[in-house]
Amino acid sequence: MNSAPMTLKSYLSAIILTTITLIIVISGTLLIFVTKQTYLDGLSQRGTELAKVIASDQSVINAAKHSNQGSQASASLQSYIEAIRAKTNASYIVVTNLNGIRLSHPNGANVGKKFIGDDIQQTLQYGTVRTTVDTGSLGKAIRNFAPIMDNNAIIGAVSIGYLDQSTTQLLLNYYFEGTLWLGLIYIIAIVLTLALISKLKRTFLRYEPEEIVQRFKEHHLLLTNIREGIIAVDKQHRVTAINEAASGWLAPERQVQSLINLPLSELSQGLCHLISDSLASRYKHSTTIGRHDFAVSLYPLNTEADQSGYLIVLNHEQEMSELERELTRTTAYANQLRSKTHEHNNQLNVISGLLQSNRIQEAINYLQTESDAHQQLLGNLVRNIENSPVAGMLLAKYNYAVDNGIAFRLDEDGQLKNYQQSVNDDLITLLGNLIENAFYAALNNADQQTPEATLFISDRTNHLMVTIEDSGKGVDSKLADKICDLGVSSKEDQTQHGLGLYLVSKVVNRYNGSIDWERVDNRTTVFSVYLDKRELEK
Repeated sequence: MNSAPMTLKSYLSAIILTTITLIIVISGTLLIFVTKQTYLDGLSQRGTELAKVIASDQSVINAAKHSNQGSQASASLQSYIEAIRAKTNASYIVVTNLNGIRLSHPNGANVGKKFIGDDIQQTLQYGTVRTTVDTGSLGKAIRNFAPIMDNNAIIGAVSIGYLDQSTTQLLLNYYFEGTLWLGLIYIIAIVLTLALISKLKRTFLRYEPEEIVQRFKEHHLLLTNIREGIIAVDKQHRVTAINEAASGWLAPERQVQSLINLPLSELSQGLCHLISDSLASRYKHSTTIGRHDFAVSLYPLNTEADQSGYLIVLNHEQEMSELERELTRTTAYANQLRSKTHEHNNQLNVISGLLQSNRIQEAINYLQTESDAHQQLLGNLVRNIENSPVAGMLLAKYNYAVDNGIAFRLDEDGQLKNYQQSVNDDLITLLGNLIENAFYAALNNADQQTPEATLFISDRTNHLMVTIEDSGKGVDSKLADKICDLGVSSKEDQTQHGLGLYLVSKVVNRYNGSIDWERVDNRTTVFSVYLDKRELEK
């Protein structure tokens, strides 16, 4: 049976309480040792000092001298020494003569008897001031010795004793007080630990460590694999999170981690301006970063207290419309196939009728007429246009022109190589809109002359040059200065127009190009576009 995993609260509680307990135990042990040693050192120092003071007392010197000469110990010395002892915390004060005979003792019956213990001999013989632990008539004690001197001669000794039982009781009193303080510290530490753990739980939103790690991994995977650019900034507009897509667009030469904590202004002034204009609400806008257009969504990041920053979502407009364009191309291709199917069925019926009526030469002439124009265009496409997507678009436009009675020609001196997909998409946008506008203009002037359109494309030099000449009426002089603006159109039905030349101008600007138009001999209109080839090849 599997046990439940340890929670963050239990884990931290166990670690902190174990640590605190170890600290308290070690501190208590050190306290006992240090207190005992300090107390014993203090007793030794006080005892030896007191012994030396009493040994230098003239009454004590006289009593020891007389005792050495055979006189009996004076009762006055006994009372004198006991009076001194009463003023100290010493267990006993014993004065002996040179032979170790007691001249004073707390128990008067022991006066005149031999001092118990050999530890006094070193003091009597050599005058050594020392401290020992030994057992006498009153029990085990800490004993401090000092010699009694007269004319530099040893005539006796003073012993100051502190009984072990009394010392232990005093130490226990100290230990009890120290234990109370350690216990109080332990309780305070536990309370602080519980408060800290509660704070951590709230900070971690009550997630356990495993859940935090799992969510961090999920967060990293989401940021890494999402196609949109994601940027999070704080109130000071410093980057707090950014995924690889956004990093690749804003700073392709730098590592993702190096962008963290950088001011957003170092990456994009445009995004900073959008944030300043957002007024703390969800906000959508379009902006250009480098050569790419993006749809930008701003989401304020709010906490319970106030706004803490923004989440910026970048959607590449080209990628957003890629599926739509692909669907449009597929639909147009399907419509062309259906139209061509009907057309070829009719042509087959004509050929079948001519052959059945034995008019073979007329059938051959009919086939030749139908194929010449197609073969000429196909030949130009195969020889000069290496760019397959553009070639496919031109073939579709040619089929549209044939269906609508427009003479569409591709200049055989043209040339166009293949570029990367994003550039090809832009070229299709540019050429497609120019050709559609030329077809529209030629058809609307069909009552004056035959609808015609001629296209020239060349990238042989440092520029890609596109010219499209049509038999239309030209651009209205009232619209000439703003024909490339969004929504401006010379077409009568503007519900679906006013976008073509605007898209063309955006592509031109993206590749540092130029666009111009002119009226030739009051018969045709020519649009000319020049793009910097170095920008196409980046």
